[in-house]
Amino acid sequence: MKSVAIVQSNYIPWKGYFDLIASVDEFILYDDMQYTRRDWRNRNQIKTPQGVQWLTVPVQVKGRYDQKIRDTEIDGDADWARTHWRTLEQNYRRAAHFDEVAAWVAPLYCDNQYQLLSQLNRAFIEAICAYLGIRTKISNSWDYVLVDGKTERLADLCAQAGGTEYVSGPSARDYVDESVFEARNIQLSWFDYAGYAEYTQLWGDFIHGVTILDLLFNCGAEARRYMKHVQP
Repeated sequence: MKSVAIVQSNYIPWKGYFDLIASVDEFILYDDMQYTRRDWRNRNQIKTPQGVQWLTVPVQVKGRYDQKIRDTEIDGDADWARTHWRTLEQNYRRAAHFDEVAAWVAPLYCDNQYQLLSQLNRAFIEAICAYLGIRTKISNSWDYVLVDGKTERLADLCAQAGGTEYVSGPSARDYVDESVFEARNIQLSWFDYAGYAEYTQLWGDFIHGVTILDLLFNCGAEARRYMKHVQP
């Protein structure tokens, strides 16, 4: 048995994204999909004393409406990385585990240059997985042959990876054709994002959907206790 999930890369995703990674044997970054504006590909949310705030990576989109995520370039003229890190530092320096987590997060921002959004997202995803002890294989969709058809492509990618179970986020129920997986004898499972416990969080009422960096700054290695598929 081998389980596979196939999801577009996100910028510093929320904890549920990493729980999905931890729940499968191989996680395929599906960045051959079209880049979508005002989505999670290049932005995420943090908590501040003034409420939730977006951190957005500036990307080149003018005249590139059909570009894929994998081809989306970061705006090299913007000093977004140091700005994002300063914003994180200002809002989380009082968090219990800020110094510990900052020791490896700050260099991701300040010591690296990223040309492509996929490159940036994967670097952060892999670093966070390493900190949490998630050992799932992470691959790119372009490591495989891509066939036509929305569900057909997902099922074929899963089969090429040797998968016998495909784990999907619940929002895909609206478009996934379950019969395609049945025809290939691949079990289709739906991931459940409900039931997360609250942890000590700065700045007002608890919010689950912010970047996982919020959980890490506040809880450090104990973050595993507040996730469902990461070993404590």
